[in-house]
Amino acid sequence: MDAAQLKAICLSFPGSFEDFPFGPETSVFKVRAAVAGGARHEAKMFAASAMNPDDLSVSLKCEPALAEQLRAAHPDITGAWHMNKTHWNGVRLDGDLPDAMVRDMVEDSYDLVVASLSRKQQEQLGWARLSGSSGSSGGPR
Repeated sequence: MDAAQLKAICLSFPGSFEDFPFGPETSVFKVRAAVAGGARHEAKMFAASAMNPDDLSVSLKCEPALAEQLRAAHPDITGAWHMNKTHWNGVRLDGDLPDAMVRDMVEDSYDLVVASLSRKQQEQLGWARLSGSSGSSGGPR
């Protein structure tokens, strides 16, 4: 997977956008619901990458138990640099991970972040939580 493919995946989700809060060298992908009732909701990060073609990696949010399993099974997945390693994985994209697996991890990260938003914000994003579920597979795809 290359930087353009990663960017396209990250921007394919409802409410997602690219931001540069750490400077022009780091793409941060965030999600925000539409402005409602005059109040602007804060955006939440679900992915970050330096987009360096020589050393392409992305930081993605992950459920802690799954993060440990993925790190144990794949050498290209580690605790994310400069992030809470309990909740964030660093994923090298120039290795052996299949593109479909990376896409699934980006989607899981997005879903985890959207699950933390209010129900109204989730509805604005077209994201419906499955009844009885705590979150992560409720998004439309």
